[in-house]
Amino acid sequence: MRRKIRMGMIGGGKDAFIGAVHRIAANIDGQIEFCCGALSAHADIARESGEELYLPADRIYTTYQELFEKESARPAAERMDFVTIVTPNFAHFEPAMMALDHGFNVVIEKPITLNLEQAKQLKQKVEETGLTLCLTHTYSGYPMVKQARQMVKEGKFGKIRKVMVEYPQGWLSRLSEREGNAQAAWRTDPAKSGKSGSMGDIGTHAAHLSEYITGLKITQVCADLNIVVPGRALDDDGNVLLKFDNGASGVLVATQIAAGEENALKIKVYGENGGLEWHQMEPNTLLIKWLDEPAQVYRAGQPYLSDIAKHNLRVPGGHPEGYLEAFANIYRNFALTLQAKAAGNTPTEEMLDFPSVEDGIRGMAFIDNVVASNSSDQKWYDHKI
Repeated sequence: MRRKIRMGMIGGGKDAFIGAVHRIAANIDGQIEFCCGALSAHADIARESGEELYLPADRIYTTYQELFEKESARPAAERMDFVTIVTPNFAHFEPAMMALDHGFNVVIEKPITLNLEQAKQLKQKVEETGLTLCLTHTYSGYPMVKQARQMVKEGKFGKIRKVMVEYPQGWLSRLSEREGNAQAAWRTDPAKSGKSGSMGDIGTHAAHLSEYITGLKITQVCADLNIVVPGRALDDDGNVLLKFDNGASGVLVATQIAAGEENALKIKVYGENGGLEWHQMEPNTLLIKWLDEPAQVYRAGQPYLSDIAKHNLRVPGGHPEGYLEAFANIYRNFALTLQAKAAGNTPTEEMLDFPSVEDGIRGMAFIDNVVASNSSDQKWYDHKI
């Protein structure tokens, strides 16, 4: 396939910050062309948003149903190749299923669906169609996260024993959902967000990061969820003890009432011989700590990094790469996978390095099991899929 991959979008119109992030990330490497969209559930906003982004008038749609009907009727040389879904959680499943039914690959925001049963149906549809679904767990796209994963995979630290991951935010320290904050309103509404607040919104990121870096799977949880701000319908704070499939233990904290915090995602992983530490707000640095040697500081852009880290870097050392570039890595690897498949080739390991429907199912299961554990009297709750 000697052309750009064509992208459509559902949601992400005016005043929806994450839609712009996706469009910027998709455009960074020149592999993807944004060609059409149904950018809002409100027809006037959908039209205005499409016009502001210079979409052709006949490719600005006012419903996702219209988008799929008209795009699938276009000649193969014109129609979109995939659709990105950046709507609130409750509006993920139906568009994703319809996309796959119409032959379109899918990129979707996390969590993948509103509940675990929907996620499982989506997986079945992906398998039936043979199409590709990408889930945007952004933080796995950072080069130094990939460096950390590779070092664990190579056994540099020995058997992993302990994982400590935290994601503190402070933006929901007040009852913002009743003060005109649209992002807060849907994220704290069970009908639109799902059965969990902080654990569903950011706890899933922390859980995914812990499994991605270590290569381990969470097998048991012991959860304590809290509604700290009076009048809120979903948890805004939580602590979870973890057990992994190799016997390692872990601690996961996800809170949105840590006043003064921004997006302070941090992870520490410890093995028999040493450990690592990575902070999302200082993403180009990876701290390596040894049991009987001096600590080391690994930096992005340096020649000593692994091939997988280098594959996901764009600029020399000392030039910061951050959130948008991490997002772009997910889009680029997804695009390279689509190109390989279209050419009849098997995608490489580097191409396939993006979260999939399996990660989406594990995320939904994490939400279910943490909520169930919080309601249970037993200490440990099995992490059932």
